[in-house]
Amino acid sequence: MPQSGVLKTRVFTSRGQLPVEDAAVSIVQRGRDGKQHLLNIQTSDQSGNTLPTVIETPAPQDSQSPGHRDPFALCDIWAECPGYQLLLVQNVQIFPDVTSIQDLPLIPLAEAGGRPADRVEISPQDL
Repeated sequence: MPQSGVLKTRVFTSRGQLPVEDAAVSIVQRGRDGKQHLLNIQTSDQSGNTLPTVIETPAPQDSQSPGHRDPFALCDIWAECPGYQLLLVQNVQIFPDVTSIQDLPLIPLAEAGGRPADRVEISPQDL
């Protein structure tokens, strides 16, 4: 029986932690076929938050013995807003029956040193 977890994001300026309104936030997940599948696209509200996204996860019992899959689903998040560097956060872990909050700190282009994008890769949990 499929399980699910919830993902919320918070978009803000990297230094001032001021909310970034109207940032486009895309959540994608790699399918078993190796292709990226778009799960959700939203814009952040005036507080920098997006609405919760429900994401299918493996059932906890599927990871209880050696050789079985991890007890979480992985997704990638793209965040972009005019005047800010594009941000890609890879391997965000979503656990069953848990609400995960992913911070998305955007760097203003004036401070980005000419780099058009920033990439953050999250290391897997050592479970």
